[in-house]
Amino acid sequence: MDYPDLRTKIGPLQLKNPVITASGTYGYGREYSSIVDVNQLGGIVVKGISLKPRPGNPPPRIVETPCGMLNAIGLANVGIEAFLKEKLPWLRKLDTAVIANIYGHSIEEYGLLAAELRGVEGISAIEVNISCPNVERGGMAFGTDPGVAAQVTETVRKNTDKPTIVKLSPNVTDIREIAKAVEMAGADVLSLTNTLTGMAVDIERRRPKLANVSGGLSGPAIRPVALFMVYQVVRSVRIPVIGMGGIMNERDALEFLIAGARAVQVGTANFVDPQAPIRIIEGLKDYCRKNEIGSLEEIIGSLQV
Repeated sequence: MDYPDLRTKIGPLQLKNPVITASGTYGYGREYSSIVDVNQLGGIVVKGISLKPRPGNPPPRIVETPCGMLNAIGLANVGIEAFLKEKLPWLRKLDTAVIANIYGHSIEEYGLLAAELRGVEGISAIEVNISCPNVERGGMAFGTDPGVAAQVTETVRKNTDKPTIVKLSPNVTDIREIAKAVEMAGADVLSLTNTLTGMAVDIERRRPKLANVSGGLSGPAIRPVALFMVYQVVRSVRIPVIGMGGIMNERDALEFLIAGARAVQVGTANFVDPQAPIRIIEGLKDYCRKNEIGSLEEIIGSLQV
């Protein structure tokens, strides 16, 4: 056994270390493989997959902001058929957990996507993005209503044989209510938070900087908000939590782990430094050695309040 032991268990899923790359920031893994040893990662969450290919929103769709970035990519992706045929064969060769992120525009679509991945080799778990607009309910996001979030979760659980991670939106009044609802509906793990909604204005043109007007804010600017939500949710549910939101280095990751997250996802940092997740893993090892900590379990949830 390696010292320190960074292994962590999130629901039925065993990871070699707690550092996972976040969906939408790491492509399908292969895009980074020439500059990063992706086998060192605890896991990879692939770009969100829909039933049909999507081109996403028109540009401009990324804007840099103070301490972060806004994106309105619009969940552009190749679709489930091309993912299984073109992307998965390479992913299957990796010595790390591969997590498929899925999203739909109706509850039925989520169920169909989950069924497409049932029994598929090389997928360790499914992450369900419930921050998408619900066209059946007038454009409301699935993740803002506890009842609808529970319906999505229940539908996915019925149609999959994979561990189910539900990714929560921070754009709600009380994230604990959503967390408890999806836990009751059968989620194995929660991941939070997704991006905060924001916008930026070009003062010369007096127009929004994003063609979509609004987008998702990520990066260090949202970390304190995300950390507090993780802290709240960990104390409200019994299932494991994966923390994310502006994690740039091992110190940021440690904040989430100490607050009770059993793993972390690294997103925006990948655009700044593709080696960031590997540096975080090494930083966690150094922290443990320096503080004579033999196992990650000694850190998780060790916050004293």
